[in-house]
Amino acid sequence: MMAEITLEQIDKRYGNVEVLRDINLTIQDGEFVVLVGPSGCGKSTLLRTIAGLELASSGDIHIDNKLMNDVPPKDRDISMVFQSYALYPHLTVARNMGFSLEIKKRPRAEIDEKVRRAAEILSLSHLLERRPKELSGGQRQRVAMGRAIVRQPKVFLFDEPLSNLDAQLRGHMRVEIKKLHQQMNNTIVYVTHDQVEAMTLADRIVVLNHGVIQQVGTPLELYDTPANKFVASFIGSPPMNFIEGQTSGEGISIGDNIQLPLNPQWAEQASGREVIYGIRPENISLASPDAADAHPLQVSLVEPTGLSELIHGTLYGHDIMLFTTRRSGARAGETIFVALDNRRAMLFDSISQKRV
Repeated sequence: MMAEITLEQIDKRYGNVEVLRDINLTIQDGEFVVLVGPSGCGKSTLLRTIAGLELASSGDIHIDNKLMNDVPPKDRDISMVFQSYALYPHLTVARNMGFSLEIKKRPRAEIDEKVRRAAEILSLSHLLERRPKELSGGQRQRVAMGRAIVRQPKVFLFDEPLSNLDAQLRGHMRVEIKKLHQQMNNTIVYVTHDQVEAMTLADRIVVLNHGVIQQVGTPLELYDTPANKFVASFIGSPPMNFIEGQTSGEGISIGDNIQLPLNPQWAEQASGREVIYGIRPENISLASPDAADAHPLQVSLVEPTGLSELIHGTLYGHDIMLFTTRRSGARAGETIFVALDNRRAMLFDSISQKRV
């Protein structure tokens, strides 16, 4: 079973505090949509509103073309996986996974079959007789996912399910969740503050800030064509570099007699405007000191990872980061020279923060 979710003009307020404002969003049948944004942006509140755990102050929620505003959570045909595993410590893995069906007094044969299928999907078959204290964090999270699968809902809701896991296990579980979606093809709404999770998991990403949708699109759409400075800064790791300046016919002035080259496509739209020049760390490259497009970078820190280096420094007094797969040999305190890929740079209006 699959389901389309439609949110129409959803507002959520706690007294005078507005948490969600004018949320309009359609999530297609079988789509994997990730809600992402900083802490306090409203993403978990929006997920809980879809689930019915929070009631919208205004607006309509439809699941499978049925109005859900007054439908209790248990009747919305959804399953939710939380950050905390919320497993019963005295029950086995099998009992934890099938408990919701036991409550509904489903036949034992049906429960056993659904638990078996979910266990196979999540590689839990050999753990069914263990109890939660005998499991690792990743195994417990898979049991929580199995409990959701057993219910065979139309919609899965994930609320930061990997936050309690270490970095290596988070990477492994991201793969497991993506495989799960490919196998079952259910509609999934997934909340995270981690934009790497969002980029690797989502069919589409919804970026929220201060309770307002900033942009909706595929991961690469948001990365390549962010609607505004906030999206550009939030999507991408390491984050985009920003330098304030003013455009002129000759380029972008960022200080006394210092100009960055102006992409011709910006010239007409940006002439004479206060702007923010944005360029991603991977679009800055090491250059020869005598190259025509070389700029001096004062190195403050080098972060080597083996495969790459992240070089921190100042460019004409502005803090920037450079990502390179070359071993530069740069050291803190030294000056190196870099080139900016002006074709991949972006301009944002200083006042509206929108991309030019």
